[in-house]
Amino acid sequence: MTRVPTALLTVDQVAARLCVSRWTVYNLIRSRELTSFTIGRCRRISEAALDTYISLRTEQEAA
Repeated sequence: MTRVPTALLTVDQVAARLCVSRWTVYNLIRSRELTSFTIGRCRRISEAALDTYISLRTEQEAA
């Protein structure tokens, strides 16, 4: 089985994709709405985690 690599995004990249501030992204991470992890001192968010967050928010808004 071959695993498809997932891109890792910085907080700034996620903020740009969501059109929000870095502060908002950090608040989403703190509230555990957006999954992230650290590598050394660098915070990273996988594209899969961002896609999951967007899907959940879209479903919540549609309900």
